[in-house]
This record gives sequence, structure tokens and C-alpha cells, in this order.
Amino acid sequence: MSKADVLFVDMCKKILNEGFSTEGAQVRARWEDGSPAYTIKTFGVVNRYDLTQEFPALTLRRTAIKSAMDEVLWIWQRKSNNIHDLKPHIWDEWADADGSIGKAYGYQMGKKYKFAQGTMDQVDNVIWQLKNQPQSRRIMTNLYNFEDLSEMNLEPCAYSMTFNVTGNRLNAILNQRSQDILAANNWNVVQYALLLMMLAQVTGFQAGELIHVISDAHIYNRHVPVIEELISRPQYPAPKVTLNPEIKDFYDFTTEDVRVENYRHGEQILNIPIAV
Repeated sequence: MSKADVLFVDMCKKILNEGFSTEGAQVRARWEDGSPAYTIKTFGVVNRYDLTQEFPALTLRRTAIKSAMDEVLWIWQRKSNNIHDLKPHIWDEWADADGSIGKAYGYQMGKKYKFAQGTMDQVDNVIWQLKNQPQSRRIMTNLYNFEDLSEMNLEPCAYSMTFNVTGNRLNAILNQRSQDILAANNWNVVQYALLLMMLAQVTGFQAGELIHVISDAHIYNRHVPVIEELISRPQYPAPKVTLNPEIKDFYDFTTEDVRVENYRHGEQILNIPIAV
């Protein structure tokens, strides 16, 4: 069985059995019909995924691995904040008439800053440090720019990555302020596992451990029956996921460079209601 399945099921059970219900509280999120979107939540979830053992895709249902890769490339490689540059439609709810999500995500990755080695953006700084001073303990990115929050259509959920080289392994911590467990959990895990693999490949390391830290891990009230059915499903071995070994430059990766083999999974869950 997939270790990602085990972590997911354990996390969901903990939230459902021990979590705090926000029902009756003042909540920002609303369902499409305007009613408040209450949650059951747990504070401070930490999940660890060792990429040397397996790729952390759920088998309880299918995670669209290539689509997840396209979104992470949209942010980290294309550095875009416009949904017209993105194939999946997951950001449509937050885009304006021109397709922009404001000064969020890719916009922040493309901003130039002064670093010790010159002026560059956060992505190029990470790559430069991994190639030139991999033992640095300052290899990190941050999307949560307070100066621009008022001009973001959605404040970043997965907002920070910290990279650490240990021996020949590149490890990373993904920090997330908030997560809709049903809609986004494995999607984000798969995205940043792929990012870790890509960065490791182009800087000469082996992808090691991805640690996912979620401050507010929540299940929406309308998602509870779906989650209960999902975590009762059969679990299968993790798929094999590899990258095109010929790619040596991060900016050359496309979704055609990821290969997914032996992905056995349960049926997809369609039309998940999303609180906005």
C-alpha cells in the first residue's frame, strides 16, 4: 500500500475524531449558495514523505500528476499569476476578468530582490545556492509578502519552502497556513514532491524527504461524508514517477518530462463543492 494513503487516512481520522468544529462561529468562507462553510479542523499537522522510498501519490483516488506539475511550473517556472497560462481550471474562482489572480503566487516568485550574489528572483536564488553553497541554511522562498496582500485575490495557502542539503540528498519543508484536505491535500504534496525532484535533478542531488507542515488542516462540513467514504477504500502500492533524465535546466521542464507508471487507484471524486 502507498505510505501516502496511510498518512492521509490517519490524518483524516484524527481530524474527524479529535478536531475542533467551527460550526456557529464567524467564518469567512462561503458555499456557492451563500451559507457559511464550517469546518472540522486540527492545528499543526506534520506529514513526512521520503521520496527515496516511493512517490507520495494517493491511490484511494487518482491525483492528476501532470496537472499538478503544470500548476507548480506555472508558479515556479513561468512565474505567472494569470490563469490563461495554466491548463487546469482550479484558479478560475479567484481570477478577475483578465485572468489575473493579483500579486500572488507566480507574481511573487518573479519579483527581483537583492541577494549577496546580485539581483535575482527567489527561484533563481534557490538554484544558485544549491549549486554554489549547498550547505547554506538560508535556502528558502516566501510568497507571503505583506506589502502585496491587499492586491492578492487569494492570500497564499502553501506559502514557504525551506531547502536543506544533507549528504547527497535535497530535502525540503513546505509550510502551509491552511488546507482544504479533500480538495487540496495530495495535490499539494504531489506538486512539491515533483518540485523537489526537479530541483534535485538540475543541481546534482537526490530528492530526499518532503516535510509538509499544515497550520490549519480542515475538512469542510459538506465534505465529511465524502472523506468517510474515501478513507474506507482499498489501498494500492504507490505508482512509479520519474523525470526525463536529460533535463539539466529547471526552465526546460514541461509536463511531458514526467512519467507515471503502474498507477492503480480508486475511482475519482467529481464535482467537489469548493468554499470561497
